[in-house]
Amino acid sequence: MWHRLLAALTLAAILAVPARAGDTKTAVFAGGCFWCMEEAFEKVDGVVETISGYTGGEKVNPTYNDVSWGNTGHYEAVEVKYDPAKVTYEKLLDIFWHNIDPTDRGGQFCDRGMPYRTGVFAVDDAQLKLAEKTKADVATKLGKTIYTDVKPLTKFWPAEDYHQDYYKTNSGKYGYYKWACGRAQRLEQLWGPKS
Repeated sequence: MWHRLLAALTLAAILAVPARAGDTKTAVFAGGCFWCMEEAFEKVDGVVETISGYTGGEKVNPTYNDVSWGNTGHYEAVEVKYDPAKVTYEKLLDIFWHNIDPTDRGGQFCDRGMPYRTGVFAVDDAQLKLAEKTKADVATKLGKTIYTDVKPLTKFWPAEDYHQDYYKTNSGKYGYYKWACGRAQRLEQLWGPKS
């Protein structure tokens, strides 16, 4: 009996230890164009790295051409490596929701079709529960049906090198694309002006 109590207390102590600076965790979000989601998350203090890629589909090691045809089941997504001592998963979810239109089931902004659906891909049960809770909160706040999927992460495949940090390496093309796509305009309409 004592060894069970000691084991339970040890586990509770481990879970109660705050994250140390430098420890990283992973979160995965699909918000339409992965370039735009990379930009949104890289501005956040505590985000260590973002990687554009694909998740949620059947094909092993998909390419951009595979995914863009819309028949692999993959979403364009971004993997976010973050320091939980500086930013919480809940804060990342808030940033995610405010950078998408969760009421659009056909894609995001000018990007249409299956690869541009929105989703939260949880790496564990705690993330899954928090994502489901925030989805319900967003539905209440907006008073509309939310089409964003919340599901466990199966596998994340990094996209080709030329997609990584595209908003930095091709800032002119990216800026025009984002403006012409109407992303910022729709986000302001849905969520109000950014502070």
